[in-house]
Amino acid sequence: QVQLTESGGGSVQPGGSLRLSCTLSGRNYDGAVAGWFRQAPGKEREFVATIRWIGARTRYAGSVNGRFAISKDNAKKTIYLQMDSLKSEDTGVYYCVVGSYMVESPDRYDMWGQGIQVTVSS
Repeated sequence: QVQLTESGGGSVQPGGSLRLSCTLSGRNYDGAVAGWFRQAPGKEREFVATIRWIGARTRYAGSVNGRFAISKDNAKKTIYLQMDSLKSEDTGVYYCVVGSYMVESPDRYDMWGQGIQVTVSS
């Protein structure tokens, strides 16, 4: 069983920064990509960013492009989401995901972490 463990969430003022981490543990997983989704209260889950384990190709949602950066450490089986210039609309539960394709549909990702809260408020 593969497990995804997120960390790094919390509360920050608008304009601030946070860095999320997600580590894979358990049996070997051969999915090609990992990424992040988020869900704000009363809204559907929303694609944030994804990255390929092999190479450095990334994909971002338009709402975060230029403010967020996804990265990885293959040796540690860990991905990161550096979030800068945070806005109140970035508030939500952030989920780490793994899958086979760099797509924005949540249904195409095989496994999800439990989620971690990010709150941007003054």
